[in-house]
Amino acid sequence: MSNDTITLETELRERTGTRFAKRLRKAGRLPGVIYGQGDAPTSISLDEKEILRHLHDGARVMNLAVGGSNETCLVKDLQFGYLGDNVIHIDFTRVNLDQVVTVNVPVTTFGTPKLAGEAGAMLEVVRTEIEVECKVSDIPNEIRVDITEMGEVLSVGDLELPAGVTPTLEAEKHIVHITFVKEEEAEGEEAGVDADGAEPEVISKDKGDDDAEGDGDSDG
Repeated sequence: MSNDTITLETELRERTGTRFAKRLRKAGRLPGVIYGQGDAPTSISLDEKEILRHLHDGARVMNLAVGGSNETCLVKDLQFGYLGDNVIHIDFTRVNLDQVVTVNVPVTTFGTPKLAGEAGAMLEVVRTEIEVECKVSDIPNEIRVDITEMGEVLSVGDLELPAGVTPTLEAEKHIVHITFVKEEEAEGEEAGVDADGAEPEVISKDKGDDDAEGDGDSDG
């Protein structure tokens, strides 16, 4: 998490429901709810462009200015429209910075693996995010990893995580791996040639003989 937690202004929502949520979104506001710490849920709205920009930058923890006071909140859930391409609602949960939480953090890879230049090499990104456990104050915006020197596999155990951040996945789970598709196809093609080697000639020869015999019978 960045040293300075983002502070966002919110407005309390006196009315809830689908119709009023649509009105808010048309006005450039994103509806949301704050839960947790034994307090009643608080319905709010935020500036849509501002909150989406911070989410895109990887922000997970925010100070929300609600009714004259600030609340430290963790983004808990995003609800998307039926096409899945736009956020229509956001849920927050109240937290304190020393609280240990489990969150998903994006994994960003950069560089080109040396093995990727070999014949038949195919690079596959298996996971674009991983689940980690850490204090709220230690939540990273993202985990960046240089894959230039990787072998055939980069696993969870190979990631260099910030202090206090622990992955919940097993160390051997793949983040990125390289497969060699063309080599497998070449082996299959070679096996096919071996299997068919003499057979097509025999079949062709038999067909030729049959045709010759057939022509002879018809002439007779």
